[in-house]
Amino acid sequence: MDFRTELSPEKLPALIRPDARIVTIGSCFAEVLGRQLIDNKVKVLSNPFGTLFNPVSIAKLLLAAVEGSEPDPALYVERDGLWFHYDFHSSLWGRSRDELHQRLTDSLTQTGSAMRKADWLILTLGTAMVYRHLETGKVVANCQKMPGFLFEKYLYTYEHTQAVLTELVKKLKRVNPKVQMLLTVSPVRHTKDSLSLNQVSKAVLRAISHDLTIWHDQVHYFPAYEIMVDDLRDYRFYEADLIHPNAVAETYIFEKFAECAFDAELRTFITEWQQIRKALSHRPFHEGSESHRRFLENLLKQLEAVSAKADVAPEKMDVERRLRAFKTIDPGANQAA
Repeated sequence: MDFRTELSPEKLPALIRPDARIVTIGSCFAEVLGRQLIDNKVKVLSNPFGTLFNPVSIAKLLLAAVEGSEPDPALYVERDGLWFHYDFHSSLWGRSRDELHQRLTDSLTQTGSAMRKADWLILTLGTAMVYRHLETGKVVANCQKMPGFLFEKYLYTYEHTQAVLTELVKKLKRVNPKVQMLLTVSPVRHTKDSLSLNQVSKAVLRAISHDLTIWHDQVHYFPAYEIMVDDLRDYRFYEADLIHPNAVAETYIFEKFAECAFDAELRTFITEWQQIRKALSHRPFHEGSESHRRFLENLLKQLEAVSAKADVAPEKMDVERRLRAFKTIDPGANQAA
């Protein structure tokens, strides 16, 4: 008997190649996915604005980036002697408004440049619940720990969210006609909104994602949310907070992602690279032995062999440093590494 339904996503009509340039934007799951891609030597600009949950804020910053706009001057805020911006995550801050402005401008410029060259944009949508700053009337990405009475919280409707994301897709296609866009609904549960509203919110995002894939050939969908709630479907795959997927779930979802989104060449490279990564983290039993030296020399050859496919300069430098250390180590008797 089967006691779970395994979800096997269909292959995307366009596949990610080893030389692809990718931008990830959105919720904390966008950061997780970005980190996994970077760990596998894929070229990624990961969440340059910090964690963004709602599609309104995601679209606003991406449009600002490709249009060369400045950060919204009305949304700077000072708290505890530090400066923040309501459109960006609190990980982007400054000791002065000018310092923060420069940092945010640099982030927008970097993202705009990356988007003009990107082969893929991966958007992870977290929630359709938004906070509106009452003084300015603007939807914000982050309340920056300011008092709740400064904001109004509500569910952004399907119609309004769909209009925002449709405008974004059309603009990005004009700026970069080759870019492929991959939408996901974050598997992270927004229980602060209540489980009922979390489901409504996810439904809005899922319906819009579906419609965008129907209306635009360059927009695709990866079912990270469905894999979490319908395939894994168990609290043992969550962190202790019962909100975030744990490392086992993240790895499982990434493996499903690789199956449907990577071309054969990239999948082959990742298999090869994972073996090299395992060797790089190997801790020898007998450091300084002759067999340990041979192990490192072989590892260096493997790195040189893949250097044409990926930037492994930091790893090569580390292995070369370890080999140079043999000059200062008395290896003693030959022993197994």
